[in-house]
Amino acid sequence: MGVIDKSEEIQREIERKFSRIGKGKYSRIMKMARKPTRDEYAKVLTITGIGIILVGGIGFAIYMILQVYLKIPK
Repeated sequence: MGVIDKSEEIQREIERKFSRIGKGKYSRIMKMARKPTRDEYAKVLTITGIGIILVGGIGFAIYMILQVYLKIPK
């Protein structure tokens, strides 16, 4: 089997997998999906940023407690 035959086989397999996307149990979700508006995107970005900062702050607080109060080395 040559390189061209192998690449054609891979391409057919990829196309076969993608052809079933709209026919399975997730087809309704895929049909309802749409691009978010600028306002929706900004809200998601803000909430995600707050979550990242909150988790980082909790991790830093735990680190400081272990370092300062319990004298656990790095």
